[in-house]
Amino acid sequence: MSDTIRILIVEDHHVVRKGFVALLQMLDGVQIVAEASDGLQAISLFREHRPDITLMDLRLPGMGGVDAIKAIRQEFPESRIIVLTTFDGDEDIYRALQAGAHGYMLKGMDAEDLTRAIHIVHSGKSYIPAEVAGRLAERFSGSELTERETDVLKLIVRGNSNKEIGTKLFISEATVKTHINNLLSKLGVSDRTQAATTALQRGIVHLD
Repeated sequence: MSDTIRILIVEDHHVVRKGFVALLQMLDGVQIVAEASDGLQAISLFREHRPDITLMDLRLPGMGGVDAIKAIRQEFPESRIIVLTTFDGDEDIYRALQAGAHGYMLKGMDAEDLTRAIHIVHSGKSYIPAEVAGRLAERFSGSELTERETDVLKLIVRGNSNKEIGTKLFISEATVKTHINNLLSKLGVSDRTQAATTALQRGIVHLD
């Protein structure tokens, strides 16, 4: 059993999680040691089982995947985590890798790709598929939003007017307009609707 790769699966949707379990149980040299349905449970089970590889979804109830990755990596720097998600926005990818993930895969992958990713990350390397790398490159091709511009963008996505944004952020409408003009330019869009759509597609903002 010394060569067996021990895996923790973190996925809140029961059917999806059991699907991954069934898939991985068919692979040689792989053992599922635990299953978690949220970020806090993932941290607890990681402490208990110390898996070789953790497969982590990003959108989890309570503590999300990125925060769970940060917490695990802080306590266990040697941990190796692969994100397994439906979210392919460049900001989602960036945040996960910044948090310490060693791999990032989309749930549409086949068993062969997943197997390859597990073995590559287990060997100490990172696994970033071409389509994910391409998305990540898009993020660095433009200017990064400031924290305040991101705050304004979140409120735009939620349908707030300039006046409402100013009230919630304690800034003037003129300042709100300046932030909006700046973020439209950085996102490469011409109006608020396009900005909201782009923010959701890229994972800069999520609708909870």
